[in-house]
Amino acid sequence: EVQLVESGGGSVQAGGSLRVSCTVSGFTFDDADVAWYRQAPGNKCEMVAELRGHGHAWYPNSMKGRFTISQDNTKTTMYLQMNNLKPEDTAVYYCASHPGDELIEACPSEDVGDWGQGTQVTVSS
Repeated sequence: EVQLVESGGGSVQAGGSLRVSCTVSGFTFDDADVAWYRQAPGNKCEMVAELRGHGHAWYPNSMKGRFTISQDNTKTTMYLQMNNLKPEDTAVYYCASHPGDELIEACPSEDVGDWGQGTQVTVSS
């Protein structure tokens, strides 16, 4: 059974840093691409970062600079390091397998593979 479980969300002041984690079971990152998405109230679901084959990190242009995606040696836990956080980064962050478009209507979506339950990140000004 495929499962994705996020952890590490929380509250931080603007300018701070936070790292969220996603641990998967039923597959490894050698088997499937994975990605971080986020969705804030009233906004669409947007991709933050993607981990492609052999650990290659890819970022949408709008996300380059403050976010870093990585994986551990077991290739079953990935991380999203977020630095210099801004209030507009406040959202529920999801990890997903077999990611699709950079921007989709809602997280989770049937257009993407499997999803975690999401973890809340709140950035206060």
